[in-house]
Order: sequence, then C-alpha cells, then structure tokens
Amino acid sequence: MKVKKRILGNGWVFIGLLLFLVSSCKSAKILSDKTLDANLSAKTIIKNHYRNSVNFKTLTSKLRIEFSDGASSQSLGVSLRMEKDKTIWLSGPLGVVKAMITPDRVSFYNKLENNYFDGSFEYLSQLLGTDLDFTKVQNLLLGEALFDLRDERYDVSLNTTSYELKPRTSYELFKTLFQIDPGNFKLASQQISQPLKKRLLEIRYKDYQQKNNKLIPNNVGIVAIDNNQRNVIDIEFRNVEFNAKISFPFKIPNGYDKIVLN
Repeated sequence: MKVKKRILGNGWVFIGLLLFLVSSCKSAKILSDKTLDANLSAKTIIKNHYRNSVNFKTLTSKLRIEFSDGASSQSLGVSLRMEKDKTIWLSGPLGVVKAMITPDRVSFYNKLENNYFDGSFEYLSQLLGTDLDFTKVQNLLLGEALFDLRDERYDVSLNTTSYELKPRTSYELFKTLFQIDPGNFKLASQQISQPLKKRLLEIRYKDYQQKNNKLIPNNVGIVAIDNNQRNVIDIEFRNVEFNAKISFPFKIPNGYDKIVLN
C-alpha cells in the first residue's frame, strides 16, 4: 500500500544524518594560522580551497548525532560507510534505520514506522529547498562547497575569523554565502537561503583535524529553518578509517509502506 506523507519532523532527522556523516576521529585538532590577508583575491581563495580537497577510496566512521526540533531532542549512534563518488551508506542502532545514496537514487527505510523511500534526489531536494545530486551531498559531508565555486564570480570580504565569499550576481529568490578558514582554506560555514519562503540551511564546520594526511571536519553543526520550524543537529565523529574493504548491505523489508512525494 502506498501512503502519502509530508516531509517534516522525522525527515529532518534523516537529512541531518545525510548532511553530516563526515569522517573524523579523536586526534588533536588542527590549530591553523587564523591570519587574514586582505590582499588575497576570491580566485586565489577558491583555488586554495580546492587544493585541500580530500581524496580517498573508502571511509568508515562511528558518529554521535544530537537532534532537537524545539519541542523534543534525541541522541543516537550511527555507522557510516562511504565509497567516494559512488555510495553513501548509514545505519542506526540494530539497523532500525538504514539509508543508501548512490549517484542514481536515494533509498532508506524505517523499521519503527514500517515505511520506506526509494527514488530520485527529489526527496532530499524538497527537504533542503534546493536541487541536490550525489556530488553536492558528498561535498557537504566532506566540508567542501555545495556548489562548484569555480563556476561563478565571487566578491570577497573579511570578517573577524574568515574570508566571506558572496556571488557577484545577486538573486532575490536564492542566496548563498561561503566562509573560508584562512589557515587551511576549508569551509568554516556555508549558507543557503530562500528569503521569500523563509527557508534557511546553515552548516558550520566547527574545527578540522588531520587524519592520515587528510584534512577533514571534526565537529559539524546544522541549523535548518522552514518558516516557523527550526531544527538543530550536532555531530561528533569517532573511529574513522580510510580505504578499508567495505560492503553496503541494504534491502527494503517486505510489506512496508512506500513514501510518495506530493
């Protein structure tokens, strides 16, 4: 039987998992030089950002995720497995919730609610209010810009701790803002907003660390606002491994209700 469900509440828990499943471990944080250089051009900042992109074949991690919607809060552990450019897989405790994202589709099921979704990136795009694909989701997870900064011209300004990049062309319906750390040129935050719809997605990368000569996020926080609904998610990352042999067990149970988008 097919059921129609609004993409609210529990959907944000799911998107929170997807947006912040980033690799990390308990090694010391990187204390980068925070000196801002007013002479750096936007082009140079963007070039340095992509020079520090993370390269790997596979990644695994244990995550602690805390979620709050203003009325209630919860905390859970999640297992992450990723094959770069191919698969993002996550599993909650005892496999109660599982999700798998590939370049072609988004799939997940919830044993507590006996439902599942199996389809295009439209589900995630509706949750975030912006068109998404596999590459954009992966970039968010790795502390890299959601949009390719090399495809547009940006103006740069300085705040107290980071470089701020704003598109030179301003759009009324859709706005972006990227803050770049001056020490490692990784993202300090990225923001996507739709002012007329009162929607905001802000992702903050609180600090970075080095693991196996790879610069990766250590803690990440998200604020997602849709009209009067405000959801906050904080992530702590543990026990990361790169380039291990992994598998992606995933099968939607029989008899579950399919989530159909309106």
